Amino acid sequence: MVPKLHFDYHLNQSQHETFSENVCRLLLSHKSSILESLSLHFSLDSCDGMDIGMWIGIAYARHVRELILDVETETRYSNFKFPKCFYNCQTLKTLIIKTWILIDIPSSQVCLKSLKKLHLCYVDYKDDQSVVNLLSGCPNLQELVIHRNLQVVRVFTIAVPSLQRLEIYDWSYGHEMVGSYVVNTPSLKYLKIKGFPRLRFSMVEIAPELVEANVIDLSKVIDKKLMQSLASVKRLSLSLSPSEMITFPNTDLYLSPSELITFPSTGTIFHQLVHLELSTDKADWWNLLTRMINTSPRLQVLKLIGEWYYGKVGVSCKEGNQPKNVPECLETFVWNTYKEQQEEEKEVAKYILRNANRLKKASISIKGFNSDERLKLLKELENVVKASNSPCELLMC
Repeated sequence: MVPKLHFDYHLNQSQHETFSENVCRLLLSHKSSILESLSLHFSLDSCDGMDIGMWIGIAYARHVRELILDVETETRYSNFKFPKCFYNCQTLKTLIIKTWILIDIPSSQVCLKSLKKLHLCYVDYKDDQSVVNLLSGCPNLQELVIHRNLQVVRVFTIAVPSLQRLEIYDWSYGHEMVGSYVVNTPSLKYLKIKGFPRLRFSMVEIAPELVEANVIDLSKVIDKKLMQSLASVKRLSLSLSPSEMITFPNTDLYLSPSELITFPSTGTIFHQLVHLELSTDKADWWNLLTRMINTSPRLQVLKLIGEWYYGKVGVSCKEGNQPKNVPECLETFVWNTYKEQQEEEKEVAKYILRNANRLKKASISIKGFNSDERLKLLKELENVVKASNSPCELLMC
């Protein structure tokens, strides 16, 4: 059987050998020609570079396919750098590095030809070029997941022609623009970007194969090519506020007026969009919903997602601020954690139910209502459905 090995220094109870000795002994005891997976959870305060280099050397000699390194240290920053041989493995398909490792690659010394999946979770980078050198040595990479906070890298360049799935979680908050992502991934099929309203996200080329995208807390200022790529998606999840406009200072990353694109931009039509999920926790979300409905003629599934404990977020579903029409293809309407406090939000549900003539199923989840209140609202919405003459099944959770 091809082995999968997991080592956690927290669980090392031996009084006769150190954690490093235990790892080496067990690694050497496996005679299989292929090591399917090696997961190491260790502390830099109790292991040195020689230990780590030895573990990785044995794993590479065993033709490891998946390597997971979960690193701890008592200090916030680490100067630990992998030896050069770490970036040269012909069999490694998955590499996951979690926290406090310094990626310092001064030249193109990376050769990870088989690597398909790369996760970089709060690792440190020496500079912008180290990011470029790392990714350029992964010619067949298909999945890249990045977790970051404020670091020295100003321009995080992702130029991977083979990449199909990209997830970025960045918590670099501040009062000024702190950096940017430059993405060149023409084969991209899935994109998720979350948590960085003060960063510029730009695409060098349009991603014509993009099928699904999740955009969460991104600045209202959106790159033109990203906008064009999003316009071709089939599934889209948005957590944005159209009323939150970011004004950037005059820095080397300054956006010219011609680059300022609101979301969605004027004239954009989401011809392929069939599934839309939108957060109701953001200010002015109704205006964003109105814009999306007006520009998504093939929409089949609409989901409005909110967290009931976030409190009131004002909406305006009054005449003159409503969609021109609800897409004729709309078949499913879902509203999770419907905020029952606000009468206007009930009007949003009524508007959708009243105007979606081909609606087959509507599901509304309410928290905070007692049984009598649920029954009352259910009857009220059922009357709306009956008046619309749509074959809609109304469910209330």
